[in-house]
Amino acid sequence: MSALGGPKQTAGIQPPTGMGLVISIVLIIVALALAFFLVQMAGLIALVGIIIGGVLIGFGVHFVPVGGAPAAMGQAPGIATGVAMLAAGAGLAGLFGGAWAVPLGIPVALAGGAIGGGLLMAITCTMVNVVYVFGMGIPAASGKVDKDPITGDTFSGYKSQGTEGHGLPFVSWVGGVIGGALGGLGGTLIYIELLEVYQAQLPTILNATVEQIAPVAISLAGVFAVGMFLMNAVLAAYNITGTIEGPHDPKFKRFPRAVIAAAAASAVAGIFAIGLLGLLGVF
Repeated sequence: MSALGGPKQTAGIQPPTGMGLVISIVLIIVALALAFFLVQMAGLIALVGIIIGGVLIGFGVHFVPVGGAPAAMGQAPGIATGVAMLAAGAGLAGLFGGAWAVPLGIPVALAGGAIGGGLLMAITCTMVNVVYVFGMGIPAASGKVDKDPITGDTFSGYKSQGTEGHGLPFVSWVGGVIGGALGGLGGTLIYIELLEVYQAQLPTILNATVEQIAPVAISLAGVFAVGMFLMNAVLAAYNITGTIEGPHDPKFKRFPRAVIAAAAASAVAGIFAIGLLGLLGVF
């Protein structure tokens, strides 16, 4: 996130610097112009969809409760793994579900992607609490707020001394499901936009039918969609820096900077994915 500047890492809002914001906007505009130059309106529309998908991923990651190594020892709320790994797992599950449903139509595919990512996080968060409660014998208690914003449950009486909390409060569970759904939706949107561009352009470039180029188009769209998902998940992880409990965590307020970074990075990566067709045409 250093490319966008900003103040020293704190829990509150961290807006990007003016220079970082200007550079991001310029990169996005240049990428959109190149997309229109390469593939006309279809390329422009595809890149807009890719940028939106990347923003959904970067924003969604901030909902996911991640506790890292401290969570494994019951010293912090969240799931005991890294931000990028957990977000990638949830998002890729949604991406696979959405990609499978593409033949049923774009709305169904997007819904499938969101449901896939949200369902994986729902199962993961539930099993995490099963392990905490029945395996480690500790209740769910937040270290960031004294009361669950959704259920109203209080935490002060259950939080162990010397810890930042433990387990997964209900608000963290809900945040995980929302984050997984947004990630799956964003990844699926990127895949669909790339697939449409490849299916429209590859038959002419390769002098083949749509059916013949289908495996190539699907493979390329899948590879680039997975890569862009991981890219945006890592950007969000750098913005979070460590652990996060979910939407009630003060670190959640950092998301505007990650959204801008995700938009700029997705625009640059998207133009490379779309420009690949031009290189194929040359050779």
